[in-house]
Amino acid sequence: MGSIAPYLLYEDAAAAIEFLTNAFGFEEAMRMTDDEGRVNHAELRLGEDSVMLGYPGEDYRSPKKADHRSGLVHVYVDDVDAHFARAKAAGAEIIMEPTDQEYGDRRYDAYDPEGQFWSFSTPLRG
Repeated sequence: MGSIAPYLLYEDAAAAIEFLTNAFGFEEAMRMTDDEGRVNHAELRLGEDSVMLGYPGEDYRSPKKADHRSGLVHVYVDDVDAHFARAKAAGAEIIMEPTDQEYGDRRYDAYDPEGQFWSFSTPLRG
């Protein structure tokens, strides 16, 4: 059996953890810091799934600072409208409000504070 866990890079991984737990409902499972207190690796969970993140070093620029998107993390949730309300209240930059898609999902899209692109959806059909 396989499993995929996206690994995202953040200039301020500690701030990313705070945002992702407050806005998107992730739970912190593990955090490792360097001698200066920077988070260099962490794991967050949402149900059975996880995302890892960390600080890649001084030469890294977040998507927001680099002014480009390099990827998207798509997450299925039980209630996309409730998830959207939580994310919006926590300050997520909403790109698209919950919308029924022709392929059978109800989806919304958002950026986190460093410009990582997130998409959340719930299937409309069984």
